[in-house]
Amino acid sequence: MKDFWISCGHHLLDRDAEGWLVVTDEFLKAYFVRPELMPPSEACDAERMLHRVLLADPRRPVSAAEVAAMADADARENWRFVLAFRDLLLSHSSLEAAYLALVRSAAIRLPPLFVNQLVHVILRNALDGCDDPFVLRAAELFFRPQRVMLHEQALVVGDEETIGGLGPAPVSPLISMLGVPAEAEIDVLTDDDAESYWERSDLFDTGLDLTGGGRGQAALAQAMTRWIFHLLGAEVGVAPLIELRDARLTWYVGLDADATRIGDRLWHGEILDERSAGRVLGLFRLDFAAAAPVLDAVDGEPVYLILAMSDDKVVRMKPQNLLTGLPLKQLETAL
Repeated sequence: MKDFWISCGHHLLDRDAEGWLVVTDEFLKAYFVRPELMPPSEACDAERMLHRVLLADPRRPVSAAEVAAMADADARENWRFVLAFRDLLLSHSSLEAAYLALVRSAAIRLPPLFVNQLVHVILRNALDGCDDPFVLRAAELFFRPQRVMLHEQALVVGDEETIGGLGPAPVSPLISMLGVPAEAEIDVLTDDDAESYWERSDLFDTGLDLTGGGRGQAALAQAMTRWIFHLLGAEVGVAPLIELRDARLTWYVGLDADATRIGDRLWHGEILDERSAGRVLGLFRLDFAAAAPVLDAVDGEPVYLILAMSDDKVVRMKPQNLLTGLPLKQLETAL
């Protein structure tokens, strides 16, 4: 089986009987050796001591006083965030259970970086065994913001961080055509070069054609299907639509904040102006399997999923909406 997304650290984790990810000391230590937490030469004794003892025992309880004793304010903030993340993982039986608790609780607050990293590794688990590079590339939308680029009749997304990178790179014909800054170098995934994804999956340097009716949207639909089944155990079918006409919007889920606002307007019967309609990147129809415990109000009705870009042409997908926004009577598996 071909591996992918090595950088998420999935190889450092164990799996339980249900196939969910179980935290290990090795996975926790990988966070403690990140550059943000490595004590610099001028670090105080308290910072050095905490770093040393946690590398020896990454599950050791840490008091607020130990963090407060650090002289550097940035170090204190970094440690508070990473310890809150660690404690979230340790308080649940699996990473999946921790993520479900996170997205359902207003009391748990973590920076988006940690949430995206958690989505990254869980999605790697959900897609284990997937041999379609298009599905894997589409799934990157779940945890990495994407810049939208329009060229002629094609709608292409590329990794925002890669496109906005500062590293020197030669200007390719694609970069010139799409008006992307010269610092970025991306190749749009095609049948001809799809196999190259396996060796570059951690570079996030491929573009995806999300034009309606194309392979990119179908791949994103497959990724959403796998995500929902892995975390909720619900069997669904997701299919991209070219347009939404004369449909009863009984239930919808915005896949990002902008799409949710657009969906709210449609729900209230508004007609979208040209500018708002142009921000919609994808429409999908989700149907539940016959045995799914759906709410009576939508029994037999499809759910519509909306994907949109912001005013600055960036897609910031919120995969948690697929877990908290569906009309299921039981929205969680056992934690």
